[in-house]
Amino acid sequence: MAAGSARGQARKPTAHRTIGRKYAFICTVTTVSPLLPPTPLTREHVLRALRLVAREGRRLPPSTVYELLYRGRRYPPRAVAELAHRLALADPQARWPHAAGQPTNALLEALDFTIVAKRPMLAAAGSAQDQGLAAEQQAEDLYTGSETSLKSSELLAAEPTAAYAAPPAAYTKADALAELFTTEAELDAALAGLRRRRALLLQGPPGTGKTYLARRLAWLLLGARDESRIELVQFHPSYGYEDFMLGFRPGADGQFQLVPGVLPLLCQRAAQDPERPYFLLIDELNRGNVARIFGELLLLLEPDKRGPAHALRLPYAPPGAPRFFVPENLYVIGTLNLADRSLAPLDYALRRRFAFVAMRPQFGEHLRKLLSTNELPKSLIDLITERLAALNHVIAADPELGPDFEVGHSYFCAPPTAPAETWLRLILEQEIGPLLADYWREQPDRAAAQLRKLVL
Repeated sequence: MAAGSARGQARKPTAHRTIGRKYAFICTVTTVSPLLPPTPLTREHVLRALRLVAREGRRLPPSTVYELLYRGRRYPPRAVAELAHRLALADPQARWPHAAGQPTNALLEALDFTIVAKRPMLAAAGSAQDQGLAAEQQAEDLYTGSETSLKSSELLAAEPTAAYAAPPAAYTKADALAELFTTEAELDAALAGLRRRRALLLQGPPGTGKTYLARRLAWLLLGARDESRIELVQFHPSYGYEDFMLGFRPGADGQFQLVPGVLPLLCQRAAQDPERPYFLLIDELNRGNVARIFGELLLLLEPDKRGPAHALRLPYAPPGAPRFFVPENLYVIGTLNLADRSLAPLDYALRRRFAFVAMRPQFGEHLRKLLSTNELPKSLIDLITERLAALNHVIAADPELGPDFEVGHSYFCAPPTAPAETWLRLILEQEIGPLLADYWREQPDRAAAQLRKLVL
């Protein structure tokens, strides 16, 4: 983080940049025009607005001439001032009473904020100096630390009490046990592995609720159904390091720009909010080239390699860019589909970074209770639970298949959208039947026989 601060001081100073400030103060700003009402805006309100923008990843309307420079990032002054004004008045509809430009800039500078002239994005085809400045600009988005010269009151600035939306609903272990097909001991073991390694992989046959469980594990550690601190991605064969970490992408003007991927942006948010956990959920992790996608994360994912002390330089980042690290409050939960025969197994170096939780199909009391709640007749509940359990026994005993190919219970978890008998018949014929035909591709008679046992 010191590197980021030193880089900021190494630039040529502008007429509006304040260097080496060692203090912060609170003042009440009044308008420069007697025709406008007073603005009860303080530095604390602006800090709260900046924290809110960073935490929620809000997109503010861009400025045209000036930018507010704070902690290595640039913000449109009037949009920030209007958000701070709304926080000060506890009114989400309040309008900022000043025009953009000098009227707004003067008020923010009076609150000890730095306003600079907006720099144009330099084309990669320019001079070597221009290319270096362009890369430096783009690398600012990777900043994940905090400046040690800031006062603790700034670092701990939190969201205001006035909310713009209803707070997320609380989520407890009782809520999880009521909707998950798992025991309390199994749930506690999964949470213990996640807390210990901060990286967990849920593996099992398709349809066993792996992604469903991953989100609820995150909610349990968050204590609420808080989607603002959860990022979900799905790996696939075309997904690469450039999408996940850092890479060059074409911009609107046709020029390639250095753009951070999903992980650095999430790490940035987590580092700016160190007291609360953040979660990266990776669905179908083994469908991508995991070693290539993860890159530096393969090392930094370990619990004892977290934080700025273990920061690394990203390959595409310019020489002056801050080094990248994974904050201690970032948790990773991935899901593994064990039935896809086209996928290569994970290498041992990657496996060592995760705790593993195996998930199996559940055709017992948990499913019976759910089906009863969905008003299915007992005869159909018995048919589903007994015949699917028997089918899975056949699949597990097949030497060419095995337990990893068992049929999951999630096929039957959605409430019926048709008469119960029709709903069940369509699931068996349109979803499970084709799956069995693929399993026994060289033995179509066997697949048809197993399907008849389910339908009859």
